[in-house]
Amino acid sequence: MKSTQKQSSNCTTTAVPGWIIFLLAASCGLIVANLYYAQTVLGPISATTGLSSATAGLIVTLTQIGYVIGLLFIVPLSDIIENRRLIVLFLIVLVLALITATFSTSAFLFLTASLLIGVGSVVAQILVPYATYLTSEEQRGQVVGNVMSGLLLGIMLARPVASFITSALGWQAVFAFSAIVIALLMLLLSRALPVRQPEPSLTYRQLITSLGTLLRTLPMLRRRAFYQASLFGAFSLFWTTVPLRLASDFGLSQQGIAWFALAGVGGAIAAPIAGRWADRGFTRVLTGAAIVIAIVSFGLAYLFQSHSTASLILLIVIAITLDMAVSGNLVLGQRVIYSLGNEGRGRVNGLFMSIFFIGGAIGSSLGSWSYAHGGWSLTTLIGLIMPLLALIYYFTEKKITAVSST
Repeated sequence: MKSTQKQSSNCTTTAVPGWIIFLLAASCGLIVANLYYAQTVLGPISATTGLSSATAGLIVTLTQIGYVIGLLFIVPLSDIIENRRLIVLFLIVLVLALITATFSTSAFLFLTASLLIGVGSVVAQILVPYATYLTSEEQRGQVVGNVMSGLLLGIMLARPVASFITSALGWQAVFAFSAIVIALLMLLLSRALPVRQPEPSLTYRQLITSLGTLLRTLPMLRRRAFYQASLFGAFSLFWTTVPLRLASDFGLSQQGIAWFALAGVGGAIAAPIAGRWADRGFTRVLTGAAIVIAIVSFGLAYLFQSHSTASLILLIVIAITLDMAVSGNLVLGQRVIYSLGNEGRGRVNGLFMSIFFIGGAIGSSLGSWSYAHGGWSLTTLIGLIMPLLALIYYFTEKKITAVSST
């Protein structure tokens, strides 16, 4: 038994079965979608639970807070606790939180459920580094890309799916269906996933304390986290405000906005492609390309602000290219940070994800503020500045690399 566990804690040299990668990708998408279901149906939820329009945003905020708590204090546990057991435990938490949300009639109960939904959803960020332990270094970028494409599809599909279900069956059905799906997924993962028992050398207290050490001593972790925080901040700013522009400037209904959101799903194709090219040594070039694509996307959105059909089509194209930039750069970043260490991947991933998720929260807040005070012009200008900062920082990476090679 001991030898089996030791083997399961290390990367294998054999090819990962395709069905395992598909299962992990689908699992990540289904789990992380729970973070975004409420965003497009805040109105109906507020009407049922008695939340005012001014406080309805607490639903999204508390879900994000729960997720960051999970990233910092639960994901690192994957470095000391058998991974399959940890995954099942917090999927149970997620299922119970979804059931609570389904039957909530008070604001306090639903907000509490929202916090726990965020906590339980961090299982997705346990599964991603778990996938890297199943594969060799040569396959890692491709495997991470495939798994992350599932996660990104979950993020992109969550909002339109929630809108469609709510319009047909009510918002409670969204959380009820998700609870059933996650419960079935939990049973499947508990039987299908190989055991991965870490060989911990730290206590939990030392583990959490080491987060600061890792962030301080791993400059590439800080760099990749900043890149992704900047791009994800711009991404969140865009998707927070573009529904408002679509409704006010183009007269789209809730269903029309949901169809628009589906267009962005096409950007997820960049994730597996970026992973394969990263395995061939093109990480730095592709990183620069992703940042430039995000800058160009917001530049076009700033320059073309008419209410014509051509502008609407351009917005659809921008949604796709921006999603491609964010999803591609995310895979590139994770490919880099997973090469920084073996047994510390859970902590490194938790730090990376929490930093870029904070960037997304900042982008959402800036988007709401900028659209209210300066409309689409100010919003797209701020969206342009965020990846521009990443590009300036990217140039310092090229300079450092050039100096170190001389």
